[in-house]
Amino acid sequence: MAESQVAKGAEQGSPDGTHPKHFWPLVVGCIGVVYGDIGTSPLYAFNEAVLAAKGDSFAGREAVYGVLSLITWALLLIITLKYIFLLLRADNHGEGGTFALMALGQSVAKKSAPVIMALGIAGASFFYGDAIITPAISVLSAVEGLSLVSPAFQEIVLPVAIVIIIALFAAQSRGTAKVAAFFGPITIVWFLTLLAGGLYQILNNPEVLVALNPWYGIRFVFKHGLVGFTVLGLIFLAVTGAEALYADLGHFGRRPIQAAWLGFVLPSLLVNYYGQGALVLSRPETLENTFYLLYPDWALLPVVILATIATIVASQAVITGAFSVTRQAIQLGLLPRFGITHTSDTMAGQIYLPRVNWMMLVGVIMIVLLFRNSSSLASAYGVAITAQMVIESLIAFFVIWRMWGWKLWQVVAVILPLLFLEQAFFAANALKVFDGAWVTLSIAAVMGLVMTTWLKGSRLLAKQTRKHEADLDWLLRRLEAKPPQRVAGTAVFFTADPTAAPTALMHNLKHNRVMHERNIILSIHTEDVPRVPRYERVSVERVSDSFIRVIARYGFMETPSVPKILEQCRRKDLNVDLSATSFFLSRRNLRPTPKSEMPGWQDHLFIALARSAQDATTYFQIPTDRVVEVGTQVQV
Repeated sequence: MAESQVAKGAEQGSPDGTHPKHFWPLVVGCIGVVYGDIGTSPLYAFNEAVLAAKGDSFAGREAVYGVLSLITWALLLIITLKYIFLLLRADNHGEGGTFALMALGQSVAKKSAPVIMALGIAGASFFYGDAIITPAISVLSAVEGLSLVSPAFQEIVLPVAIVIIIALFAAQSRGTAKVAAFFGPITIVWFLTLLAGGLYQILNNPEVLVALNPWYGIRFVFKHGLVGFTVLGLIFLAVTGAEALYADLGHFGRRPIQAAWLGFVLPSLLVNYYGQGALVLSRPETLENTFYLLYPDWALLPVVILATIATIVASQAVITGAFSVTRQAIQLGLLPRFGITHTSDTMAGQIYLPRVNWMMLVGVIMIVLLFRNSSSLASAYGVAITAQMVIESLIAFFVIWRMWGWKLWQVVAVILPLLFLEQAFFAANALKVFDGAWVTLSIAAVMGLVMTTWLKGSRLLAKQTRKHEADLDWLLRRLEAKPPQRVAGTAVFFTADPTAAPTALMHNLKHNRVMHERNIILSIHTEDVPRVPRYERVSVERVSDSFIRVIARYGFMETPSVPKILEQCRRKDLNVDLSATSFFLSRRNLRPTPKSEMPGWQDHLFIALARSAQDATTYFQIPTDRVVEVGTQVQV
């Protein structure tokens, strides 16, 4: 729904892809998708921070005011200033996210492209660490409310959380198009519940509002040393999910995301946090679970149920984000091909990656069984997100400087204070490495290793392949001088380099000594933009009477399809009958070599990744009964 509306708005010439007619539906939609994660932070963020601040005994107003002040200014500086007013303007043809920002930075700062690529890989790696933790801590924190309804429910919290998580991941293959329409209304009800619970307590104890003064937070951190620094790390739980504001820019547009935050989400969050603070000041014993004890006993069970639904919505947004990031990584050549299923005929963003889905499920369940409660999980949360935010700020530096044309001192004046704040949060979270943060760092390290290995190995493989390829123009001259036997029909040969003769073509001529009447050299390129307009997708060039060069261009947020490419070729006066066409693919059998430019272990890892990749026939949707595979051995 949201994506189609953005597309319609863009066609009608709206500044950021939204039309007044679609503005409010998009605001409702983005509240559910964009703000679902940060909307569940009140379940645990304030409670964990105050528990750490109070030490062995309740620290009273100083702790409450300090925590509330830090949460307030983290929301205002990191989310409102950095994301709402700054990063949402750094769109890559309307799209946001780490890879979109990376591609944008590389296009405007070409000399720094390798550094920006490394930052993009690191940012995506940390995202995967966050994606494993978020469903675990969100669902656990919601279900733990059952123990307040009745102590007898304490024993079933863990099993219920695991059942909900399994059901959530099991439902992914059906797509979310049918239920996504309910995400916005459900999350709006959730934010209204946050607002109501906090407002009642603030009215009973309005003096808590003095914590709006940033001095309380600054004084607390500097006065209490290590404890203050530890609290700073837990404060960051209040801004988890901020990256979704930028990542979902292309789905909803800048103005709806800004309006939803400033007009509804931010006030609801602040009122709830200050309500929890007012409650603790009045009744210190409520530190057992400040969020759920905001509400009267009769409302406790309905709030637990609503919180569970809200965390499912938040987890769904993270899972969908993981699918999207993985597809972008595949297109950018950072990961091997994974199977991608489109779960909607009308929404291009509705995709399902089975392998990613089940790996995430295993990871989330292992995390739940390892930590067993949300309080323990809070120690593992935050490191990956702070690191990702620091990386986005570093890449944004290049974009603002080179693309927006700001003077260097102006960029430094804006980015440096944000970097200082985010690095302080990162350092504070790094203190929790041995308490659980090692989990997210390990996940990020593994993903970073996989992506760098695949990128380096693919470049080496392309280098080795080029050694055995001939120039296409040279081959055409040879064929004209000594034409081989012709057979009827059309042959399609795939190649990364449209000027080189594909390996499969060379082997076909060498071993079969025949050539089809019509031969298409097809190259599929990924551009540094999210999407390529349909009219720019395909270019057709007739290089000889029997050879045609076709180049298909896709954005890094799109999935290539050979049947659709050939369908668009018809508009360029190139008619291809699939039933009379043979598709020649090179199946490379990789072998390690002692002379490899990679270490032996990395060489074997790359070969294992290559063997695990989905075959080109399935990935590019080529008719299986028309494929001819030519095997070659390549040493890497």
